Amino acid sequence: MPSSSMSAKYAIYKSDNEIRAKGPIGDDAPMRLRMEAFVKDLQKRICEGIEEMDGKGKFIRTEWQRPEHGGEGITCVMPGGDVMEKAGAAVSVVYSELSPEAVRQMREDRGRDIDVDGVVPFFVTGISLVMHAKNPNAPTVHLNYRYFEVMNPDGTPKLWWFGGGADLTPVYLYEEDAVYFHQIYKEGCDKIDKTLYPELKKACDKYFWNGHRGEARGIGGVIFDDFNSRPAEEIFQLCKELGNRFLPSYVPIVKKRNAMPFDDEMVRWQQIRRGRYVEFNLIWDRGTKFGLATPCARVESIMMTMPLTARWEYMHEPEPGSREAELVEVLKNPRDWIPLK
Repeated sequence: MPSSSMSAKYAIYKSDNEIRAKGPIGDDAPMRLRMEAFVKDLQKRICEGIEEMDGKGKFIRTEWQRPEHGGEGITCVMPGGDVMEKAGAAVSVVYSELSPEAVRQMREDRGRDIDVDGVVPFFVTGISLVMHAKNPNAPTVHLNYRYFEVMNPDGTPKLWWFGGGADLTPVYLYEEDAVYFHQIYKEGCDKIDKTLYPELKKACDKYFWNGHRGEARGIGGVIFDDFNSRPAEEIFQLCKELGNRFLPSYVPIVKKRNAMPFDDEMVRWQQIRRGRYVEFNLIWDRGTKFGLATPCARVESIMMTMPLTARWEYMHEPEPGSREAELVEVLKNPRDWIPLK
């Protein structure tokens, strides 16, 4: 027999499906359904925009279900094109349960007095994407926006938070690209609150730190996690504002860099940097760890962010004074690309 919490989870899942079946999700719907609708629409628009930019590559769209647990997902992967070597954008909708131990851990991590007994239902939805260009002059980009909710038996939220952001990982440093990328997201943050960008920029530098290497994964961007210190409506608006800035923040940079010449040595360096990217995702990334630990995890969707090719060379160090060394210097000492005030 299913536990009472599992019964509650399926009752909430059924109730949510009834709302979905009625048509477009309105502003009066639960936040979890509004966020789900947004990330699905964002995924569609981003894939269309990248296909238009690439000119040749097309996303392979896979829809999958979690029949034993509740939920679904949409994974879109472009295995190759004229511009993109590999691009992926995945949306997931997950209904599951938290064990008492997980609840205790959450209470310690987030400083909350979560009064629950037994296994409790939770919901998470989000979009995650990574895009790896062919040309080493063009950067890799990452985006993630998600909403997490621990639910009462009647479907109302007991605990909720948002997370997400976007960051840029160049192979070769172009300072004007770093400034441009950060400026786009600063303007988005400023529309909500001008104190946000400095906070989210610093959080991004801290999070995407490859501790075992003593260097950042890239030149940063903005990120927030476990974010519930502001009203949910305000944070939802922030997710939408920043999410909608992905295409204008990335496409112009790739268009500018894609036509630049490159050689085999530049591709070799690109693959070495991709190796560091993989190291971060597998060792430090919380999203990867959470996804793999979730019951009925779809591993192909979690790993679709990995590059098509990567390289590890023993004791590799760039030549002093080289463009490669210039990038490493910035990664070891993150910069403020635009004024924080």
